[in-house]
Amino acid sequence: MTATKTCLGVLTPSSNTALEPLTSALAASAGRCSAHFSRFTVTEISLAQAALNQFDDSKILAAAELLADAKVDVIGWSGTAAGWRGFDCDRQLCERIEQRTGIKATTAILALNELMQKLSVKKLAIVSPYTADVQQCIVNNYRAAGVETTAHRHLNISVNHRFALVEPEQLLGLIDEVIEEGAPDAVVTYCTNLHAAQLADQVERRWNVPLLDTVSTTVWGMLRAAGRSPADIKGWGRLFEVA
Repeated sequence: MTATKTCLGVLTPSSNTALEPLTSALAASAGRCSAHFSRFTVTEISLAQAALNQFDDSKILAAAELLADAKVDVIGWSGTAAGWRGFDCDRQLCERIEQRTGIKATTAILALNELMQKLSVKKLAIVSPYTADVQQCIVNNYRAAGVETTAHRHLNISVNHRFALVEPEQLLGLIDEVIEEGAPDAVVTYCTNLHAAQLADQVERRWNVPLLDTVSTTVWGMLRAAGRSPADIKGWGRLFEVA
């Protein structure tokens, strides 16, 4: 008898191009698993009110309802806005998605934060494409949660589509810098429109520090919510070994 296939429903910023191929590759690696996507408008990452309004729950819930039509097993918001807006935003969003669709929900950031707890991460290094003020909000929110950012780098980009144009080699250089400078318990590539998830094994072999990419954390959280073992995924970093 063939085992049941797991369908992952992924909420995606409209201007992302990195997230979908990486998530599909991760799902394929898990076996008996596929990823399905629903977009809503996100084109700018900044603290301007118009940019913050992109994450209005009504727009996200409408996209979640479209995923529910596909009878997905879980819905994951593969975006990092709660990093600067506040972690409670994602907790409330998941509650509303579950109320609206009857489907379990998680997010990149809730999964990341759960992974950090399980790995006892108290010193964090961050690499992002964001502007300085957005990055500082992320650092401040982790400090308030008891996690110190020991080193971080950002690329001062606000146009979401441009994040995916950052070369993986540049990301590797920034990851090397923050690990060498900060001696962290973990490093996070904090954006779901970076081509970084596939770098985890290389980074971990070199530095013996886990890379918690936010595309990967979304998949980790969705698999667990769907009752699947993340350990089904091999070759994409240590985070998938965490139960």
